[in-house]
Amino acid sequence: MGYTGRGIGVAVLDTGIYLHEDFEHRVAAFVDIVQRRRDTYDDNGHGTHISGIIGGSGRASRGMYMGVAPECHIIMLKVLDKKGNGYASDVLAGLKWIRDNRERYGIRIVNISVGSFSKKGMTENSVLVRGVNAAWDDGLVVCVAAGNMGPGMNTITTPGISRKVITVGCSDDYKEVNVMGNRMIDYSGRGPTGACICKPEIIAPGAGIMSCANEAGQYLAKSGTSMSTPLVSGAIALLLQKYPYMSNRDVKLMLRDRAVDIGLPMNQQGWGMLDVEKLLL
Repeated sequence: MGYTGRGIGVAVLDTGIYLHEDFEHRVAAFVDIVQRRRDTYDDNGHGTHISGIIGGSGRASRGMYMGVAPECHIIMLKVLDKKGNGYASDVLAGLKWIRDNRERYGIRIVNISVGSFSKKGMTENSVLVRGVNAAWDDGLVVCVAAGNMGPGMNTITTPGISRKVITVGCSDDYKEVNVMGNRMIDYSGRGPTGACICKPEIIAPGAGIMSCANEAGQYLAKSGTSMSTPLVSGAIALLLQKYPYMSNRDVKLMLRDRAVDIGLPMNQQGWGMLDVEKLLL
């Protein structure tokens, strides 16, 4: 397994990846920080689904369930176990690996569809926030889920509370969905953060998103801000494919200027909803 192309590299910190047909030969690297296995696998399915939203080719569905950026390549860091749980130390190890190997694999974007939440609140000095900030400071575009702890104020999960990263909420959380066996509605994390930073930056659909399943040729629907985030990561991959010299700050400003206001409170929609066509004008 290796990648020699010039496509945009998207690093995903998640549960692993199953080599579904839709990824073709575009899984450039797999690093298992949880069990240190060398073979590529996903014992949960979440990471495969996220990766398919970002860059699945739609091959097994004859194009019906194509990801946003089918020419990108995926770098998977397995930092979560088969139940989707993990340790901050493993996420930090994954972020360090990405920073150390970004040039080797052409990594421009980091997708983090996971987060932690404490009712006491997390501060910007937490190790996870410092970890994503370091990746951002290295020039990487970091997209993080707002989490599914809404609709109250100050319900953005960590590390989405970072003022540097692009935090992604769900635009259609008015639809009742099943998230890990729980019926949920109005769940998308809302700002402001404990430091009074307006969050999220942007929202995208997250209800019943079809993507690659953990089985040959199969697809399934999943819901939550975990699914909204890779839509934004994929859109940014297309943007960087078109404008490769953009900085992460340029990307953030472009997202802001081309988001669509859908009339929700600012601490629910941020700048507004992702519009991929408008973003790529």
